[in-house]
Amino acid sequence: MLFVRTFKNGVHPSDQKKATMKKPIRIILPEKGSEVVYPMQQHLGAPAKPVVASGDRVLLGQRIAEMGGRVSSPIHASVSGVVSAIEPRLTPTGLVSQSVIIENDGLMLEDKSLATREDWRSLSREEIIDIVRDAGVVGLGGAGFPTHIKMSPPDYTKIDCFIVNAAECEPYLTSDYRVLIEETDRLLEGVEVMLGVFPNAEAVIAIETNKMEAVNRLSALVKRNPRVDVVPLYTKYPQGAEKQLINAVTGRVVPKGGLPADVGVVVNNADTVIAVHRSVVRGRPLMRRIVTVSGGAVMNKGNYKVRIGMPISGLIEATGGFREEPAKVLCGGPMMGFAMYDLDAPIIKTSSAIVALTEREARLPEQSGCIRCGKCVEHCPMGLMPLELNKFAIAADYGKFEEYDGSSCIECGCCTYICPAKRHLAQSIKTAKRLARSR
Repeated sequence: MLFVRTFKNGVHPSDQKKATMKKPIRIILPEKGSEVVYPMQQHLGAPAKPVVASGDRVLLGQRIAEMGGRVSSPIHASVSGVVSAIEPRLTPTGLVSQSVIIENDGLMLEDKSLATREDWRSLSREEIIDIVRDAGVVGLGGAGFPTHIKMSPPDYTKIDCFIVNAAECEPYLTSDYRVLIEETDRLLEGVEVMLGVFPNAEAVIAIETNKMEAVNRLSALVKRNPRVDVVPLYTKYPQGAEKQLINAVTGRVVPKGGLPADVGVVVNNADTVIAVHRSVVRGRPLMRRIVTVSGGAVMNKGNYKVRIGMPISGLIEATGGFREEPAKVLCGGPMMGFAMYDLDAPIIKTSSAIVALTEREARLPEQSGCIRCGKCVEHCPMGLMPLELNKFAIAADYGKFEEYDGSSCIECGCCTYICPAKRHLAQSIKTAKRLARSR
């Protein structure tokens, strides 16, 4: 009998994955002569700083921006061409960021520094961390936290569990599932790299049970490595949220204000582990994303390997365009993604999906008064009281908002999803968090 783990609370939205789960990854390249845009803010922390100037010729894989602080990440050209401008540009999240714009020459001429490392197993943990840092690897499943920071906890010897987050609980998204199926060997070699960084750890690949092909495939392959196991997870949202995942896999609770390393755990998204492999083993910086393109308005739903910096409009066009005018286009999924108003914004490191919804799919019911049913409290994975936080947010009472622990909200959207009055709970709480922090 299969033993399946999970966390307390959460919700069960329709996963909407069937349309793309069986679609193999297709490669999409930017057109020759097109603009490729690299915002300096595509990771958590300080923005990167350009190290090129307008008119410079650059090669694929060349560093075009350096770290802007201790918590930051460099950025590399994903095409070859000429820097046509450095100017503010819109990002998929709605922010405007200083950006390096490269006119793609279509040649994909590589920087000479890109080379496979045959001796990577002889690297020290410090050398591995430096390589990952210099390659610009960040978390590809969420906020884009620089991976080298996660690999450098205060005492790495206390890390006894490394979790590969392959839950992919967000509706519509199947890009991680496809890399589990199509890049299995690279994933397992990436796990081996991470275990070299944490010598006292064992690895767990955590996968929801709506992806049983991946569970079975990886379970058979990890038998040859006693330090790696596969853990099936109950299909529930937000199973892939870091604190909930740690609790489901290990039973440990990350303390309020604490980090996974405080309970001996480090978590990386599945495609992030493959990016670690690409940097350490193949000598290639982070230059591409696997993006799920889905939603009722999309002509050809699927999973696409896309160069970072490619305009979203170019990706949509290359996949066949829209079957009808979308009512809303999201960067990410419907629970935590960002609604976009300009599809010329580029694919960035954290762009996991483009979901184009029809009028019917995007229709929001009218919200009504709170009936104090308690469903939002019952389903909140953080054990908060969203109905009260919503009240304080509307009243701009940030003292009470903090008193009721609003800053601990993980912005998963469970409260909005489950609310029978259809109140915009997550949206108001998310806004209040930012305003409270700014004060």
